[in-house]
Amino acid sequence: MAKKHTRNTKGRIVSAAWKLFYEQGYDDTTIEEIIEESQTSKGSFYHYFEGKDALLSSLSYLFDEKYEELKEQVVEKESAYQKLIFLNQELFGMIENQIALDLLTRMYSTQLVTKGEKHVLDYNRVYYKLLRQIVMEGQASGELRDDISINEIVKLYAMSERGLLYDWCLCNGDYSLKQYAKNVMPMFLEGIQKK
Repeated sequence: MAKKHTRNTKGRIVSAAWKLFYEQGYDDTTIEEIIEESQTSKGSFYHYFEGKDALLSSLSYLFDEKYEELKEQVVEKESAYQKLIFLNQELFGMIENQIALDLLTRMYSTQLVTKGEKHVLDYNRVYYKLLRQIVMEGQASGELRDDISINEIVKLYAMSERGLLYDWCLCNGDYSLKQYAKNVMPMFLEGIQKK
């Protein structure tokens, strides 16, 4: 039970922070506002984060919360292909509408220079577990190639999403991330489908 409470407290802090970052900007958001919005305490905040900058690497946590929300809906999709497209579209829609571009860019840059844990590559995240499950089911049903390991397909899929996000950041969000992915992801997924 303590682990769930820990996840809820940390999650509330992360969600509140990113909401405020989006609404009023990173520089104009204070730790006190994050504590108030998350309905936690200063002690709780500093238990999980050294300061506001530490929250920049927590974006993957926010993404995983979105994947938790989507788990029930993804089960309703018939094929692995539909599940993967659905997840991509839902996440990219959230990013486009709720995550400030400069913060996404900062998150990627901190992951490039960090010497410690790289959250976007943490294979224990909900994201990777969900992808592994979908790919495993897709291989078992004969829909996805089985000459490539589950982990390799998951890695390729994650790389393609990161590539799209990175390019979108480089282009300063000059195009719709969700729409572009809607056109590009099917081309990628064609390569992992069984012929």
